[in-house]
Amino acid sequence: MGARVKIGAVVLAAGLSRRMGAPKLLLPWGERTVLEQVVVTLREGGVEDIWVVTGGYREQVENLLRALPFLVHSVHNPDFSQGEMISSLKIGLKNLPQDFDAALIVLGDQPQIQKDVISRLLNLYAERKPMLIVPSYQMRRGHPWLVDRRLWDDLIELSAGQTLRDFLALHANEIDYLVVDTPSVIQDLDTPEDYARMKPSQTLGKN
Repeated sequence: MGARVKIGAVVLAAGLSRRMGAPKLLLPWGERTVLEQVVVTLREGGVEDIWVVTGGYREQVENLLRALPFLVHSVHNPDFSQGEMISSLKIGLKNLPQDFDAALIVLGDQPQIQKDVISRLLNLYAERKPMLIVPSYQMRRGHPWLVDRRLWDDLIELSAGQTLRDFLALHANEIDYLVVDTPSVIQDLDTPEDYARMKPSQTLGKN
């Protein structure tokens, strides 16, 4: 039997939530907050090693993570105010252990992600070790996606102004798509309207 693959999750949670008008990662989501739900779902899907990249609202986010019943690492992006997601990803990748095989790139504002999708991404990587795995819903690319260590340097070396979409375009021929039947992979929370539409009916402090 082959050696167990090591996959770490990099959760991008450094934004300022300008469009939401409030720290969206700390908003209630069922019995948890948005960010707690993301991290718990990752854990339930089989990810044991999780790094959250903080920026705006650093202290509140770190306090939230420390209160969880399992270890979650946090690393701060000092350039968070520039609003470039790629800078947070670079910091997250640089902090992953050198013996990890792949990284799962996760949006901190995607609390509706499903543990089944997470586990399928992990299993596909363990079986075939592709360079990139991206979930696809109705021919639309979504998150989270998984990147093999062989491509980490390519991500880290992206220049200012380049995006994750640019990276995926450059490596389009190396993508293995995981077709899913849930729109959760293409949804995130940017505005109060998004939150009102998608949040669970049960919120913190209510029965």
